[in-house]
Amino acid sequence: MLTVSGCSNQEDLLDSVKKKFESTEGGTKESEVMKREVELPPKALSAEEKEESPWSLVWNDDFDSYDFKSRWNLQDWASDKNEELQYYSPDNLKIRDGHLVIQSKKERFKERNYTSGAITTEDLFEFTYGKVEIRAKIPEGTGIFPALWLVNSNSEKWLPEIDIMENIGQVPNEIYFVVHWTDSNGEKQRDYSTYISETNFSDDFHTYGLIWEKDNISWTLDGEVVFETKMYSPDTPLFLYINTAIGGTWPGPPDPNDSSTKEFLIDYVRVYQANSKER
Repeated sequence: MLTVSGCSNQEDLLDSVKKKFESTEGGTKESEVMKREVELPPKALSAEEKEESPWSLVWNDDFDSYDFKSRWNLQDWASDKNEELQYYSPDNLKIRDGHLVIQSKKERFKERNYTSGAITTEDLFEFTYGKVEIRAKIPEGTGIFPALWLVNSNSEKWLPEIDIMENIGQVPNEIYFVVHWTDSNGEKQRDYSTYISETNFSDDFHTYGLIWEKDNISWTLDGEVVFETKMYSPDTPLFLYINTAIGGTWPGPPDPNDSSTKEFLIDYVRVYQANSKER
């Protein structure tokens, strides 16, 4: 296992992935998504569990026996970010065997040649600081770009932003962790790590996590901290964003001869807040 880390220089990031891809600003947001006011009760922890744990579960989705559409905004639009090729269709979001399934397909739909899926909690659930755990199985394939994000709804640039996990489908053994922000001069900055492993992350489920604190951000993989930064930690509410993009300036074009459906499987999403006021 090799972990390659770097600072906010964009050229450094390109070097870290052996100049195979062009760097891109993460995240996608649709301004015309219908807003809904819903009550989102988390699964309750017992007093004993709270006392033993430094974290309290405040929001979760196990994608089991309920209408997941009450907790998420299902995106319905043609992506205009990073020269991506997909149309985000709600029809590509399904619940199967206790998992959210985000399907990506080669098909002609509304003037696009590919469809995929994306969900957000914008205006439904946003938070500042805490711990996030998302157990997921990523898709594999040339030009496929699955991602787990935290995005800012109060800025036209969507920054600050924390990328819990990004992957380029043709390199299934590499995971990227990034925080994006703008400095006092309005210049975009980032800190990041490229995690390179012998593991093909598309072969099985893994838990991608984040511990977001006032002066520190730590990324975890299957419960182990794999990268952390003190360069910048957002102090503004962010919302959850889960999607699979297709093509674009970073992953490059998909294989035109590959017509198979790609599936990004999400087992659960859990958000915790610290019990201690010191965090």
